[in-house]
Amino acid sequence: MNNYAYIRKLLFCLPPEVAHLLVLKVIKHNIWNFKKNSNYNLQQNIMGLEFKSPLGLAAGFDKDGDAFPGILDLGFGFIEFGTVTPIAQAGNPKPRLFRLTKSKAIINRMGFNNNGVVPLAKKLKHRTKNSILGVNVGKNKDTPLDCAVDDYLYCYRVIHNYADYVTINLSSPNTKGLRELQNDKYLSKILFSLKNMQSKLEQENGKYVPIAIKVAPDLSEYEVENISKLLLEYELDGVVATNTSIDRSCLRNTAHNYEQGGLSGEPIQGISTNVIKLLNNFLESKIPIIGVGGINSPESAKDKLNSGANLLQLYTGLIYNGVGVIDEILSAIDLSDLHYVIKENLNE
Repeated sequence: MNNYAYIRKLLFCLPPEVAHLLVLKVIKHNIWNFKKNSNYNLQQNIMGLEFKSPLGLAAGFDKDGDAFPGILDLGFGFIEFGTVTPIAQAGNPKPRLFRLTKSKAIINRMGFNNNGVVPLAKKLKHRTKNSILGVNVGKNKDTPLDCAVDDYLYCYRVIHNYADYVTINLSSPNTKGLRELQNDKYLSKILFSLKNMQSKLEQENGKYVPIAIKVAPDLSEYEVENISKLLLEYELDGVVATNTSIDRSCLRNTAHNYEQGGLSGEPIQGISTNVIKLLNNFLESKIPIIGVGGINSPESAKDKLNSGANLLQLYTGLIYNGVGVIDEILSAIDLSDLHYVIKENLNE
């Protein structure tokens, strides 16, 4: 049994949300004193940004930027904070986070619990390390769908000077009706408005902040095609594929299988990768894809890259495998493999 296996055994004795908050504090103060390998030589330019490596930490782990200096010390090439909303909100009632240990999975129905976008902007204002920091933004629970665009515009404007890129979360299953924003009725208006705001703020501040949207893994091929058409029409800078899933068909029979919320981890590897393949096909490799969903090993990471992802994000795999999986993945990726994926995708 390796060192993290002992640590995980202790952490898994605690309620999942309590364990998560404890780990954030440990990382913030670098109590583990984790020594990262920084010699990966995997730099690449995506969305006009220089990434030190293709592996980042997914949104949801450090929503409010409480531990980001320590997270960078773990060896990630970038971090995505959030989801944050215009106004702070408590999220859904507890318990709202469940381990499915046999399936190496998590179900969460957190409900965008966060302190709001303004406090996060204040924290990022004092950033000192030269690393890519993204911010994932969502609408408040009580904001009607017809007004959701206003929440996204507000968050983008507030965080503009402090984030390197912004991800628009349209696909969490834990805010009622949110996934409807992926439909043409709402998506076209949201993308049009955000691109106008992006251009306006670039003129005012001299800074271009890329915009990506985060999509669900449960989309049909027809839905992925429609979303892709709009992404191309409005010249979005990136797409994050994918969010958590409402599908339970791949789970083993355990106590928490049918808890409401979004499923993450190993069981959604396949459906997440399938969405990446579809996006890569429909987007004709003109828009970068950030692949996330079930990555927990070098093999699963390479599968995402070979399916069309340009960057990767990790979350649940970190919970089950520990920080050592970061080095395992990055050590297994060769720069020529990345160039092959990127060049083939962008120049076909």
